[in-house]
Amino acid sequence: MHDPDTPHNAKRGTILTNISNKEYARLVERRSPRSPIFKNTACAFVAGGLICAGGQGLLALYGSLGLSEEEAGAAASVTLIFLGALLTGLGVYDKLSRFAGAGTLVPVTGFANAIVSPAMEFRSEGLVLGTGARLFTVAGPVIVFGVAASVCYGIVLAILR
Repeated sequence: MHDPDTPHNAKRGTILTNISNKEYARLVERRSPRSPIFKNTACAFVAGGLICAGGQGLLALYGSLGLSEEEAGAAASVTLIFLGALLTGLGVYDKLSRFAGAGTLVPVTGFANAIVSPAMEFRSEGLVLGTGARLFTVAGPVIVFGVAASVCYGIVLAILR
């Protein structure tokens, strides 16, 4: 019996080498699972909104403790970074991201997750060569480009003055 999803020149279990790009695209389209885009969008929206609402709540809490708006903002950011890193280390953030998808990419917590995840993956290689070195796989380029951009902006500002 001929499988309608299999091109005429390919048998089940063989490597598809003699099919056109068009045939291959049709095969991939038929075999790929459909993405529940509306469910994923709703989950991302709710999760991202809850993270942002939590950050706003922390901002209000620190403000009510007598911190200035700038100090409260810094304290809320540090708290969110700490929580993102802690939840990543405990394996909770990954479970949350499977449910919430892009909603967990809120900049502060997503950045903390992006820094801690590689470190956790390579912790078996030791504290320095594993965890320590991998902490900077994401943070390193961000720091380098941030410093380079600051220097460029400083030069432009000095020239324009």
